Amino acid sequence: MDSHFSPAYLQNLLQTLKSSKIYTDLHNAAQSEIAKTNVRVSELKKGVQSGLAASGWERKLRNTIYQYLQTHALSSHPLSTPAEHIKEPFVYLRKAQQAWEKRILKSLNSMCTELNIPLARKRPDKEQKDLLSRWTELGTDGPDLSQIRPVYAPKDFLEVIMCLQNPNYNAGDSSGTYTLWGLVQLPLKLNDINRLRILYSDMAINQCQTGVDDSGDIPPEMFDSDRVKLGKKVIAGDHGPLAQEYAKKGCPVSLRAELWCQILGIELDEFDTLYYEQLKANVIAHDLLVDSLLYKDVKLTATNDDQYFVFEDYLYQILLPFTRDTEMLKHFSRNSASPPKSYIRGKLGVEEFAVIYPPNGVIPFHGFAMYVAPLCYLYKEPVKLYYVFREIYTRYFFRLHSISSHPQGILCLSLLFETLLQTHEPELFFHLKSVGCQPLKIAFKWLVRAFSGYLSSDQVLLLWDRVLSYNSLEILPILAVAIFSFRKTNLLKVQSYNAAEAVLADLTTLQVIPLIQLGLFSK
Repeated sequence: MDSHFSPAYLQNLLQTLKSSKIYTDLHNAAQSEIAKTNVRVSELKKGVQSGLAASGWERKLRNTIYQYLQTHALSSHPLSTPAEHIKEPFVYLRKAQQAWEKRILKSLNSMCTELNIPLARKRPDKEQKDLLSRWTELGTDGPDLSQIRPVYAPKDFLEVIMCLQNPNYNAGDSSGTYTLWGLVQLPLKLNDINRLRILYSDMAINQCQTGVDDSGDIPPEMFDSDRVKLGKKVIAGDHGPLAQEYAKKGCPVSLRAELWCQILGIELDEFDTLYYEQLKANVIAHDLLVDSLLYKDVKLTATNDDQYFVFEDYLYQILLPFTRDTEMLKHFSRNSASPPKSYIRGKLGVEEFAVIYPPNGVIPFHGFAMYVAPLCYLYKEPVKLYYVFREIYTRYFFRLHSISSHPQGILCLSLLFETLLQTHEPELFFHLKSVGCQPLKIAFKWLVRAFSGYLSSDQVLLLWDRVLSYNSLEILPILAVAIFSFRKTNLLKVQSYNAAEAVLADLTTLQVIPLIQLGLFSK
């Protein structure tokens, strides 16, 4: 492997491989190759290697290593670096995240106290049988949600972000003109427009794109037929990097589900199905307060959306098991957040009686269900949908609701939005600011939900094609800036925040790919 990988990185990679299922499978496949009578002892090593390559194991190993590289960035930290510093290098952001977590947990505990309901309880046998019998129609007779309220919404999170300040940075310093008019006053490193144009060069206006050149009024033989044919070859190749490169110009609707699985490295077997069934059994056995939060969230968002209300029951089959999934805890090693802890009744503050709550360490907020809703159009089997959602969340979406200096984190994305907008649309930015409408106050909810629930579902999927293929969330603020530019004429006429919000209230008619091209390449 290349020399630029540090010994520590290679060691972690090897440990991850040894603890994964592919290691056992490779071991068994190698033994099968050894057992073949036509392999000479003198050529044993070479024979086993060629046998594994011929039977597809080399490709599977390459895919597994590639997935590790996608989710574990190369680190320049020495081995002695504390884990908390690796999670988040800036102390002031670490403290802000901890304070935010305490606030969320306090809100959850306050709800428990006010409503006199426990964080978790074992269901009686009768209730368990009833829940199991209507597992595929959980929306018809759910819990009483009249007193349940979301723990927080994106606007609450934005208020916290607006107050963040680096104690070592003087915003009035003549050399530091980072954000000028924006809400995010933090000196964080960002890609400028020229760097973004290079990174997203495959989206240039002179490049054909799925989502533009396959529309109904363009003859399919001009683009779509060849694109689908090439896509089928890519799927047959079953190689993650190839699928990712192909998806940079968008995925045809008929191939998207399979291409995303290859990009995310998802190959399900009977063990994955068993694990999902175990999570389902845990839902049946115990009732958690976060279940009610998720029920409430689905009712407030997806059920009220013309595009997603039909998936209500399906969403519960994904979100409820998700809260019990302790495999999720692994992603906290590269997340600035930490899983919240609760204590067994009467043992408050005693560490040995602390438990992670909910078991997956993620307290859902208002709009969380919309991370899953667009995926319901792709996968009809709940097990496959579950693993795709879990992988997308632990790669990308967790960064949209935690305080972090990571380039893909919500702080950098918000700052990138403000920087691009005030650089390329200074007149618009200044006008909105002068009438009391900070643009980020409107765009923030789009970013936190990755536009799900704001754009039409087909456009959300085209947008997420690019998130997966470029392995980056930077496309979100680029699109947000392009939307403001597109509605500029009307926005320059508004005289209040409410008027500006009305201009940007309905995004369902927008075509995202031409807008992104406009935002990236028109200036």
